[in-house]
Amino acid sequence: MTVLSAPQLDLETFRRRIDDLVGNHPIVTENHYTRWFAEGDATFDDVVHLTVQFSVFSHLFIEAQLRKVINAPTLDAYRAGKEILLNELGVVFRSSSAGAAPEGVDPTLVSTEGTVDGGRFRFGAAHFEWLLRFGAPLGLGFDDLGKRRHATPATAFFCDELLRLYGSDEGSVAEGASYAVEHWAAAGFWKELIAGLEAFKQRTCPELPLAFWTWHDKVEDQHADHTADELAEAFHAPGFDPDRFLLGAAEILGGVEAFWNGLDGDRRRLAAPSELPSTPHPKDPS
Repeated sequence: MTVLSAPQLDLETFRRRIDDLVGNHPIVTENHYTRWFAEGDATFDDVVHLTVQFSVFSHLFIEAQLRKVINAPTLDAYRAGKEILLNELGVVFRSSSAGAAPEGVDPTLVSTEGTVDGGRFRFGAAHFEWLLRFGAPLGLGFDDLGKRRHATPATAFFCDELLRLYGSDEGSVAEGASYAVEHWAAAGFWKELIAGLEAFKQRTCPELPLAFWTWHDKVEDQHADHTADELAEAFHAPGFDPDRFLLGAAEILGGVEAFWNGLDGDRRRLAAPSELPSTPHPKDPS
């Protein structure tokens, strides 16, 4: 990696460098799993496997978000991290906009913007409980979802990388990982999953609620608009290290790539179990 020192670097040059790294990463430009899933050919077993693995990542993300809050470098960053954490756990965003959706537990009605400050906690508004309601028509219950023991090696690796990088106590690494995660999440994978799930719902499971997925898609579209200000704030923060920022971004995208490539290998084995080799552990050089 080319060494970049902050005194020799202006914000716009650095923005182009990080956007090139993230925007051209293979998992952002060519996610084979979500591109296939969007075609609408996923079987019942495919959707169940996606649901279980995604629930593990989604639930264990709370650990990484808590560590991000604990390691926040400023009070503003601390509060911003708690907005995400507490919303994940069930504190509904309180929006000040006119005509805002009422507070509740149904993600089709819950606001996607606002603040948890003054918001109301509801058990059923926790994002994991939204996933439980999604999994119920698939025959999945509380014990089937969100536990690390259900993770494939690829999913476990991604969760560990989130904890190590996104929740890092090294500010530049954590900021780089956070920036990359936001850009990956806003790059369209939610829309590809929704397209595939809508086709599956119409064909196989009409009672399947999709609001967990559609709510997060709306949120990520909004988050993408905020990343420019967040990058500027990180860049001008005392002690900012551009090399470590880029390292955090690159390595977390490696974790993202391991997760989706793991799912892609799994679905191929489901389709032709006797013809395909097993997927190696993400750290396995073979």
